[in-house]
Amino acid sequence: MIAQPPQRPLEPKPSTPAPVVEIPKPAVLGHWFPKPIKTFAEAGLDTAVVESLILKYLVGVGSATGGQIATELCLPGEPIIEYLALLKHQQIVVHVAAAAMGDFTYRLTEVGMDRAQRYLRESMYVGPAPVPVDQYIYGMLGQTITKCHPKQEDLNRAFSDLLVSHEMFEILGPAINSGRGMFLYGYPGNGKTSIAERITRCFGDSIYIPKCLICDGFIIKLFDTANHSIAEQRKDSIFKQGKLDNRWVKITRPTIIVGGELTMETLEIQYNETSKVCEAPVQLKSNCGTLVIDDFGRQRIEPAQLLNRWIVPLEKRYDFLTMPNGKKLQVPFDQLIIFSTNLEPKDLCDDAFLRRIPYKINVPDPTETQYRKLFEFVAPGLGFTIDDQARKSIDYVIETYYKKTGRPFRCCQPRDLMLQVKNRCLYTGREPLLTPEMFDYAASVYFTVM
Repeated sequence: MIAQPPQRPLEPKPSTPAPVVEIPKPAVLGHWFPKPIKTFAEAGLDTAVVESLILKYLVGVGSATGGQIATELCLPGEPIIEYLALLKHQQIVVHVAAAAMGDFTYRLTEVGMDRAQRYLRESMYVGPAPVPVDQYIYGMLGQTITKCHPKQEDLNRAFSDLLVSHEMFEILGPAINSGRGMFLYGYPGNGKTSIAERITRCFGDSIYIPKCLICDGFIIKLFDTANHSIAEQRKDSIFKQGKLDNRWVKITRPTIIVGGELTMETLEIQYNETSKVCEAPVQLKSNCGTLVIDDFGRQRIEPAQLLNRWIVPLEKRYDFLTMPNGKKLQVPFDQLIIFSTNLEPKDLCDDAFLRRIPYKINVPDPTETQYRKLFEFVAPGLGFTIDDQARKSIDYVIETYYKKTGRPFRCCQPRDLMLQVKNRCLYTGREPLLTPEMFDYAASVYFTVM
């Protein structure tokens, strides 16, 4: 007799995650890692969720061994093979051939194909098994930036490729240690975005995040190749295959930058009606890292609307997201938010919000001395040597295009002017030299409308 499909929801609701969890005592901050799992129960998954992933995977590939299925689902092989044996007994799958180590190659029967199509109508997601939200909260609390306290040497390492003054470090250090929010404001071209991009490095090199989450049967994709970079695993690391929960991926601490394209929709869970799969919002993807709101005040939404959305998360360090079924999901809001703007903070928001952003840091124009140092700092990377001739040419630039015109110095301009000279030299086949003639050319095309 052919077994009938189980009379239960295709994607059963897991237990409701505890919204607020204490930082786990066994986890050492900075050294937390997802411990390996041995059973579906340890993974926090109902067997119906695992079954749906197995059958949908077999629909796509036709046939696969138990080991291949376990690898695709990022689950341990033993419980997968045991469950495949149960599915064979129910005539959902059949053996196609024997494989190594007592394994078999499986394919779907007609009954299995019918059940897989039902699962696909519920959700088209196929891939690594999801991590329940409560386990995700546990992991984020074990890697929180609020327990990281960068020192002077950490800032020196993080900003090694930027020329930052001691005075700026004295302001940035305490702000980064706060783990909260900050405004970086000042004229364009002075390195606000460059500073914001490097702040994340002060908190450490890498963290673990789930590839996807599950809540109330909905799959939420968290790992995003556009915003996350997989961290290199040391060859001598003790965390080999089988020593970790493979549903998690090790990434460099995220720095996510959003600009004028930011909308209120991108701050909520986005549900795809076709695939029935959700995409995590940017603040969830940036947890344990940095979220930079670049060019703040020039988004398509009003600054007050955006700031009101984050008043509670900035104060409480947790956020509420709306699931597709209307349920509110409480998740950590554990990142350093940086508002980078060319405008005065007081012109963008009221006192109530400014109070929740404790640090307002002005990134000023460089002095003439700092401007000269920027040429020397950037020149080697562009193939130039700063000799006596180059210094005289820099004197010429400062006198002709700044002092005589009253033009203010900007941190980006030494690099930009030398790039113009380099490209000119490449085109004409000349040796890369900094001369007044070359700087005249660079200034003619760079400062025309500035």
